Amino acid sequence: MNAQDQPRKQRVCFLLQINPDRLEEYRRRHAAVWPDMIAALQRTGWHNYSLFLTPTGQLIGYLETENFQLAQTRMRDEPINALWQSEMKDFFVATSGKDPDQLMSPIDELFHID
Repeated sequence: MNAQDQPRKQRVCFLLQINPDRLEEYRRRHAAVWPDMIAALQRTGWHNYSLFLTPTGQLIGYLETENFQLAQTRMRDEPINALWQSEMKDFFVATSGKDPDQLMSPIDELFHID
């Protein structure tokens, strides 16, 4: 199978806001993401996943996946994800009681070059 025959991956980018007074702790937590959480992300279709954090707390996420909605659904079914989300929930601004993974809304991609 050559590159042209492979299914095209979705490139997904999203923005969230971290509480500015919790930035250092948020950084520490992500320096030691649980191995079981990483395995669950990989198993459920989250590839080339990166998080970027600005000094003001804007969190920029990027990932590649076959199907973002399916990857999110599969991840919600992972028991480790419920634990991780409960640990992370209080870092985010204006969650309206939702888990952080429910706040991810993809941004439209306007340009890409391979």
